[in-house]
Amino acid sequence: MSSPRGLANHSLYLARIQLAAWNAELEREIIPAATLEQAFAPAACDHLKRAYGWFLLTLSGHADTSAAPPRCCSELPEIATGKALPAEIQEFAQLEQDGWLAQLLSFQVTVPSQHRPVPGSMGNLAVRTSCYPSAVEVTGYADQLDTYMARMSNSLDEY
Repeated sequence: MSSPRGLANHSLYLARIQLAAWNAELEREIIPAATLEQAFAPAACDHLKRAYGWFLLTLSGHADTSAAPPRCCSELPEIATGKALPAEIQEFAQLEQDGWLAQLLSFQVTVPSQHRPVPGSMGNLAVRTSCYPSAVEVTGYADQLDTYMARMSNSLDEY
């Protein structure tokens, strides 16, 4: 069985693979950027959300990986009696309310039937929509999460 920290790193790695493929397709300029957003944003964001959840478990000292990771700090299992809530979790709880982490966590794929084709999009099966983050935005989320995970992992390793 893998540790929560290992699963967090693995999920972040998978998000980076998604981002690399997304950017490669953008550079080829064959498929419209809006279509690529629909194809890659949900998967990349899902990997990042899982990485975040697994890392929350790491910070809280929980090693159980048998269930899906929490999606936010409020979904973490109870902290053991006599232990304090780690400052890193409090920091993440604040970021969940505002900023890059709040944006990442609020991203959800909308039901396709809610989208209507944009006039002039004949021949393009994907629907133009603005609800998806761009590759630049998702890369920013990944970079931020990576930075926080590295900093907080260093503090965990000191104890």
